[in-house]
Amino acid sequence: MKIRARRQLGGVAALVLTAAMFTSCASGDDGEKKHGDAATYETGLVNIADAGDPKQGGTLTFGAYSEPAVLDPAETIVAGSTGGLEMSAIYDVLMRWNSADNTVQPQLAENLEHSADYKTWTLKLRDGVKFSDGTALDAAAVKFSIERYVRLGADEAMLWSDNVKSVSATDPLTVEFELATKWPSFDYMLTTGPGMIVAKSAGEGEKFKPVGAGAFTFASHKTAESIELKANKDYWGGAPNLDGIKVVFLNDPSATYDSFKSDELDAAFTREPDLVDEAVQAGQSGFLNMVSLGSVAVINGQEGHPGSDPRVRQAMHMAIDPKVIADRSYGGAGLPSNEVFPSSSVWHTDVKPLPYDPDAAKKLVAEAKADGFDGKVTYLDASDAASKETALTVKAFLEAVGLTVKLDLVSNVQEQIQKVAVDRNYDVAGWGISWREAGPYGRMFATLHSEGNLNVGMPTGPEMDALFDEFQAAETEDQQREIMGRIQAQWNEQVPALIFSPTGEFLMWSKDVHGVVDTTNSMVLLQDAWIG
Repeated sequence: MKIRARRQLGGVAALVLTAAMFTSCASGDDGEKKHGDAATYETGLVNIADAGDPKQGGTLTFGAYSEPAVLDPAETIVAGSTGGLEMSAIYDVLMRWNSADNTVQPQLAENLEHSADYKTWTLKLRDGVKFSDGTALDAAAVKFSIERYVRLGADEAMLWSDNVKSVSATDPLTVEFELATKWPSFDYMLTTGPGMIVAKSAGEGEKFKPVGAGAFTFASHKTAESIELKANKDYWGGAPNLDGIKVVFLNDPSATYDSFKSDELDAAFTREPDLVDEAVQAGQSGFLNMVSLGSVAVINGQEGHPGSDPRVRQAMHMAIDPKVIADRSYGGAGLPSNEVFPSSSVWHTDVKPLPYDPDAAKKLVAEAKADGFDGKVTYLDASDAASKETALTVKAFLEAVGLTVKLDLVSNVQEQIQKVAVDRNYDVAGWGISWREAGPYGRMFATLHSEGNLNVGMPTGPEMDALFDEFQAAETEDQQREIMGRIQAQWNEQVPALIFSPTGEFLMWSKDVHGVVDTTNSMVLLQDAWIG
């Protein structure tokens, strides 16, 4: 889910404008804000400084985006904004994603091979790897950890259980995965939560203590202050260069970025569009991830809600210009786009999204009203300043095409999650679906497949399900991209959400930090990192 900027922005009331004024903002020559260049937002390592020989010692201080409730990959979403740096340091990953060539490479594993039909995958482990408690990270430990992950119902648990028939320890260093269907990109699953192997001694629930085989071990957690990790001298790849990592929680994106710029932090994570823009354009070193569908408004397609009518969904999509939302909410920052995968993405295609077309939107609304629709829609979002800006902008756009919009601005994220994800008590709601560059199938299935466990009531159907299944079975990136074009076309018909923009996530570090290795979900590995 998205967490929007917390800084105060002025002029909220002035956003209730006429359609003519919106059109002027969106297309005017003199007052138009400059939006991002797609080339600036390509996922990968950026502005990496030259480095000499590694130096030993020192503690890397990292300003986190948020404080993780738990460091158990089976009990949380594994991503850079939710404790991913800490978890990858503690557990490592069986496989890592290399953003430079969009491939999956062995990390904690020695290799991973597949059968000709992509239904059997054989994982070979490195010999001699041990957890920090001294026990062996062998095939039995991998089987235990993955089965624990699925049993506890983690982020990708349903996707795993629907597709993996069995996990077998065929010898002490070999794990065999038998799949129910052809899945050429299965290896991406081992770069995230399932690939973080948790030792048996870690326990569960309130007794859980992070125990892994990563380059660092858990030392302490001071609530609302910091998490400290110390070097694992017995790490399989050799003792790390750093003595430790200190993760601090400043609870405000601007304060975190200001602390980074003043050299109080060695590294920091942000996903606020204006701060990402500023940091990248200032030449900060780091790992940039563009998360498609990062800023959207999901539509409740269940009976009894306006979104159960596809004409209303299409009308809302064509009524909104995402550039105006970027201007009003974030000062023109970011890369506003209503495409599923924008031009900065490796998955971008030539298939166009529904256009911004208020006249066509008015006709669809009129048709729906003629069939009994009362024209009323409730829009739910958070109550911070940027979310209010977005909500009022959306309200004005929708009312300009004949809808009557009531705003429901909740006071905290927990209430937003309860209404949208638990109760599904909303019509349209600000949210984040977050389809990532690295192996996007997992999130596609979880959020929009009719059997996905993260769908919050968006309209699904056999057509989109079939496209997702076809994407899963595709063997090449070109084949997947062609299918992605058909997914965009089906999105235009189905309109499960209103798309405002991808979300940039930037994990930045100072010019004195070197040896950081990138992987999936905006996470990095620090076993080779050093400060010099």
